[in-house]
Amino acid sequence: MRTVVGLMSGTSMDGIDAALLRTDGIARVEPLAFVTIPYEDGFRAALRGVLGGKGPVEAVERALTDAHADAVRRLLDEAGVAADAVDLIGFHGHTIHHAPEQRRTWQIGDGPRLAAATGIAVVNDFRSADVAAGGQGAPLVPLFHRALADSLPRPIGILNIGGVANVSWIGAAGDGGGAVVACDTGPGNALVDDWVLRHGGGRFDAGGALAASGTVDGAALAALLDHPYFDRPTPKSLDRDAFDPSPVAALSPANGAATLTAFTAETVARIVPHLPAPPVRWLVCGGGRHNATLMGMLAERLGVPVAAVETAGWDGDALEAQAFGYLAVRSRLGLPLSEPATTGVTAPITGGRFHPVAA
Repeated sequence: MRTVVGLMSGTSMDGIDAALLRTDGIARVEPLAFVTIPYEDGFRAALRGVLGGKGPVEAVERALTDAHADAVRRLLDEAGVAADAVDLIGFHGHTIHHAPEQRRTWQIGDGPRLAAATGIAVVNDFRSADVAAGGQGAPLVPLFHRALADSLPRPIGILNIGGVANVSWIGAAGDGGGAVVACDTGPGNALVDDWVLRHGGGRFDAGGALAASGTVDGAALAALLDHPYFDRPTPKSLDRDAFDPSPVAALSPANGAATLTAFTAETVARIVPHLPAPPVRWLVCGGGRHNATLMGMLAERLGVPVAAVETAGWDGDALEAQAFGYLAVRSRLGLPLSEPATTGVTAPITGGRFHPVAA
């Protein structure tokens, strides 16, 4: 067992999630502490400005790395743990470009700078090896989900709704003894967040209240769903800005929010025929689980129990950060971070780059 910190800056650009845990990188996961630190509006705007690899990437990368170092210090202070008691940091960084069909993925975040600032060795760049080997580079959390879900009824779907939504399907004994299939299902919160921000309603639709006050526009929803991504088999992955929101452009703020929320729910439902068997239960993590309107739409469309991961005793805010701490240990052990059925890579493959603390 190693004591590790996992760090995540997700596509919603809310801020930094930092988790402290102990894990063997295989089957044992012991959460210890968690903090989330929102980005300041100015930095969030700067980060949004470099998506796609545009603008002052190096300056934003430095600021991002320093913000992660501050997050590590705050996490350890609140947990009462000294830096020299931590073996490793799993540092996802922030994805600013993801085009696996071009064998390109780019997560900014300076591993050596973070190691020097914290005094803790760092593993970063988790996705590049998978993409270079022909994989999608995402999602990378399914093997962590399998470790957590070992004692739960299966097949189960674990749905992470961040800016993009992704599913980990974990099979029952009859479905391959815990086999895992994964993919991005479609948009998560990103389109709704951008819509609400554009219409002066804040950074996101809190609780799904705006969507709940509107009506789904069937024609606009059909236009959104008319995208070749949804016919592709798993595994597959998306960039945050893969979908054109113009079909809702003429709608009212409430109707646009309702339609975009329905788009997210419908794309999750449309992944079910691509899975080896329908999940008997869905557990939802990420910010989307706080959106009651979205959760209701998911339950209606999926027709089986849908609940936040807290019902299984997990912390849905901490889960993705915990995953990258877990994956950092797997990287150091030379174990796979992804498999053919999770990212489409040709064979199970490890990944990550190790940065020791300079002597």
